[in-house]
This record gives sequence, C-alpha cells and structure tokens, in this order.
Amino acid sequence: MDKKLNKNVYSTIDLSVRRNAQMGIKMKNYDNFFLPVGDMEEAKKYYGELLGLQMKFDFTDKGMIAYNVGNEEPAIILKDKSKFEDLKPTIWFEVSDVMKKYEEMKGMGIVFLSEPFKIKTGYAVEFEDPFGNRLGITDYLIPVTSA
Repeated sequence: MDKKLNKNVYSTIDLSVRRNAQMGIKMKNYDNFFLPVGDMEEAKKYYGELLGLQMKFDFTDKGMIAYNVGNEEPAIILKDKSKFEDLKPTIWFEVSDVMKKYEEMKGMGIVFLSEPFKIKTGYAVEFEDPFGNRLGITDYLIPVTSA
C-alpha cells in the first residue's frame, strides 16, 4: 500500500468527517526540524561554528545533535545517516495527545510510517504528505526529570 495519502481517498472523505477532525486535537506548535547528516563532526563545525548556533544537546553516541535558533524552543536536530534508516528532512508538530491525534488522522485516511513510538518526553509518529514531505506529531505527556 502507498505510504502517502491517496488524493482520491482524501477527496472522497465525507465533508462532515473532515469538519469534525478540524474540531479535534489541533497542531499546537512546531516542535523540531530534523535533518540527515553524513558526518557528525563536520555537522558540529558547520552548525555550531560557521552558523553560530547554540548547541541544545549532543547525543552523538545516539546519532543526534540539536541546535537552538535564537530563543526559540523548537530545535534543528541533526541525525546521523549511519545510525538511522530512511532519513529525510522532517518537521514535527506538537499536539496535546499523539494517540488521539493519530487515531483522528488515520480516520481521515492518513497513512503513517509506523505505529506511535515512545520518546523521552512522550510519544511521536511520522507520516508523509501526498508530495513526499515527511512530517510528524509529538506530545509532552511524560515529564522529563533531571538526573
């Protein structure tokens, strides 16, 4: 089955279903922007030194480094191509509850790349729009405690 929303499916979804979904759980904010990189050390120099972005976190051992842009909470998260499969530039949106939004979006015909998965702060899941752009939703239902 095609991993993208079939345009014909979308056009046949009952208008009342689409209106109800619009009244459901909303996309609250941008969450993060994910970019694939081939060399983490080179990426650190480029984003940190050349662009002058402040590092938010460095999980190089897990294949990720994040940089803040100004005072914005959403970060640019660089993901190591050697540690993650099938990477594409990806935008995540924050929602109040991934599981509920996931079911709502599935009901509208959106096909997800996986089931929702647990992350440090909550849950997330990714999908692609009809044009091949990768998007995701995440929530913050798990409180992060400092060690």
